[in-house]
Amino acid sequence: MATPNIKIIGGEFSGQQLTKIPDHLELRPILAQIKKSVFDILTPKLPDCTFLDLFAGTGSVGIEALSRGAKHAVFVESSSDSIKMIERNLEKIRIKEYAGVYQRDVTYSLQWLSSILKERYFDIVFQGPPYKAYLVNQVLKNIKEANLLKDDGIIISQHHQTEKVDPDIFNIFRKEKYGDTVVTFFRK
Repeated sequence: MATPNIKIIGGEFSGQQLTKIPDHLELRPILAQIKKSVFDILTPKLPDCTFLDLFAGTGSVGIEALSRGAKHAVFVESSSDSIKMIERNLEKIRIKEYAGVYQRDVTYSLQWLSSILKERYFDIVFQGPPYKAYLVNQVLKNIKEANLLKDDGIIISQHHQTEKVDPDIFNIFRKEKYGDTVVTFFRK
């Protein structure tokens, strides 16, 4: 299956093409329709926000946030090939100084991130774990334990419709369904 071309769909860098995903990488980037919908919902919170992109893959979600006014984005991904792609994309669009890129597995812990950032907590956290990996609840717990979310911050989790998210970790305030994909919005 050919990998789709990924473009920035809104904001200052709208229309710019990101690096093509190499065939050997098994990434399933967020669909343009879902990305557009999520960012339409996020529009009021994006200006000057700090954005965390977990399971960052190509970096397209965090880059979209920067394009739409986020002041800083942090990308966390476990694959070294994906890390290289994120860094290439940030350089290509000339926004590397507004980003932090870390190679880590977010399913174990996020305490390391709160240690690095000291007092910079996130307005928006996006997680798009591997499809049908059922990791959303574990990562929500890790976000909570590391205290990464600002008091008025939100978390967006993209997951398969069969994955049951725990409403006791963070409060669910919105759900959107796109075929068999669900996007769940949480806050403290």
